[in-house]
Amino acid sequence: MSRTTISERGDARRPEDGEDADPDTDGDTGPGGRLRQALGGVALVVAAGTGALLAVGAFLGFYVRPTSDDWCALWKSRDMGVLGITADFYRTQNGRVTNAFLTGLLYSDDMRGPKLLPAFLVVALGLGLFLLAREVLRALRLPLPVVATVAAVLMLEALLFFAGTRAYQVLLWAPATISHTVPSVIGLWTVLGAVWAARRGVRWARSAAVVSVLLIGAAVGMLSEPFALVAGVFAVTVGILCLPRFGWARDRYVSTWCAAACLGLLCGLVLLYTSPGARWRRAQRPQEHLSAEGIGEALRDWCRLWLTVGGQWAYLGAVAVGALLGLALAATGPRLAGSARRRPTGLPPRTLLRIAVLLPLPLIALASLAVVFGLRSGYGDGGWSYGRAWVSFLLPLLLALCAYGAWGGHLLGRRLLAPARPRPAGRVAVLVAVGAVTVGSTAALVRPVYDLTTSTVVRAVAWDRQDARIREEVAAGAREVAYQPLLIGLLTEPLFASSYERDWAARCTATYYGVDRIHRP
Repeated sequence: MSRTTISERGDARRPEDGEDADPDTDGDTGPGGRLRQALGGVALVVAAGTGALLAVGAFLGFYVRPTSDDWCALWKSRDMGVLGITADFYRTQNGRVTNAFLTGLLYSDDMRGPKLLPAFLVVALGLGLFLLAREVLRALRLPLPVVATVAAVLMLEALLFFAGTRAYQVLLWAPATISHTVPSVIGLWTVLGAVWAARRGVRWARSAAVVSVLLIGAAVGMLSEPFALVAGVFAVTVGILCLPRFGWARDRYVSTWCAAACLGLLCGLVLLYTSPGARWRRAQRPQEHLSAEGIGEALRDWCRLWLTVGGQWAYLGAVAVGALLGLALAATGPRLAGSARRRPTGLPPRTLLRIAVLLPLPLIALASLAVVFGLRSGYGDGGWSYGRAWVSFLLPLLLALCAYGAWGGHLLGRRLLAPARPRPAGRVAVLVAVGAVTVGSTAALVRPVYDLTTSTVVRAVAWDRQDARIREEVAAGAREVAYQPLLIGLLTEPLFASSYERDWAARCTATYYGVDRIHRP
């Protein structure tokens, strides 16, 4: 029986001239069928393991309690309302209008919003990544191995949330997720919207996508400066490469969409930078003039950042799960090279492949360097270590690593399944190696999730006990109450400063409870 391929409409069709009909990949009795079954088993184990970790992370949202910026957000949302806290951010805090608006919405019902936010992030990011994978495979005219794709998506999510140095801040602490995790989710779904508009081929849909990305870009520019820098680097590059003169695109839709995104991001950053709140914030930390010494320090911080990321060997799981996906594609679908040859492009496929392979990592390196400069400007010499801001470029990095793994796994799988070169021992060795790394990376995340669970639940129990006592004292008429700092996630707690006048967290806590002052027990 000859192998069928899947067209963009999902229709089965005959292999065209120049394509390889590989009977060994059909059925459950041939090498391709046996490899497909084995890969499905490994993928199922990985999906179950990472899915369980993500489920725990989402459930931990119910044990989130106020700390650091939560205290200020709680009382301002309660007393000022959504529009009031938005105006306060613009005039007196940092100018992040969109950030303030989302904060006001999230904290409008006390801590209910922050408790539900982790589950929303897990679902929204996972669904977006799965749909993105489906669109990429459809564009390459490859089938969708559901189990392997789900395993890849869940692995990338688990690595993003748990493999870094600030797991609590990246997933559970709402002020950080609003500033750094939510923008990545917004960007992912905005790209999906642009792809769907292009597939419809209707003028009004493309126009709506361009207008939407302009508005979304402006909003994101006032939400997160690190993400705006990363998104701007990628949008500029893609917009230039997709100009019709280079032959990658038939029309100007992609370039126009990228230009609109860049314009929106620029407008948002300008509105943020010129706001009274941003001017006040810059006045608290006078900006250093650009100098050779400052550039050298920023480059050293950038190197330390990547040494920290490289030290997390669990990130190899992104490459391994990509290879797992590539092997599954090789066992079920047509040759990627054959699919690429059928697509009309103005560049030779080999040149296109070289650019696609070589470009992502330099762009990610450039974007991360821009983020380091921004962190040094906003937080000083130690700003580079604020791992919550790394999400903006870690997600593209994980996607690139997974894509590299899928490409390599597909090429290797096609060689192993070639009828002229039967290699049963090679298939077993590759399967064992890929399975060991993916399962090992999943297992490496168990300890961080366990520690995160323990610290979050223990703090929640202690916090609830203290909160009940404070509310009883306030109800009895107390104007000053004792508060025991409960540290978590390397975040600031009330009573951290040397003087009460400088202790913004303590003042916000006192305002939240409606007392004049708090003190240590």
